[in-house]
Amino acid sequence: MVRAKGDYDLSLEVLRKSKKLSRNTNIVTKSGMMVGLGETLNEIKETMTDLRDSDCDLLTIGQYLRPTEKHSPISKWYTPSEFDILKNMGLELGFKHVASGPLVRSSYHADEQHRTAVTNLV
Repeated sequence: MVRAKGDYDLSLEVLRKSKKLSRNTNIVTKSGMMVGLGETLNEIKETMTDLRDSDCDLLTIGQYLRPTEKHSPISKWYTPSEFDILKNMGLELGFKHVASGPLVRSSYHADEQHRTAVTNLV
């Protein structure tokens, strides 16, 4: 984990509790990840699995872009076809919608993601 104050287990717990508290209201939960920091394909799949096990509905996957020299360097530039592979992996794991591409960020086409997820929840 690169984010210094990030707590992976707590983040998963927040997703689980959000979904549990909102069972009758069809609240859609969403998470995102940036790739290109040296992670393996197995680590990406493990993270996706953890998110699905936490009942996360939507996923965004984007290319990490180094904001300044003080930040972690880019270890890998993912190709569009690799992002397609990640998208398909997420859909196979049961995400209602996966936005995956080099310029995808957490709000990427959020309205489309939400519409797709709500349609798939019914």
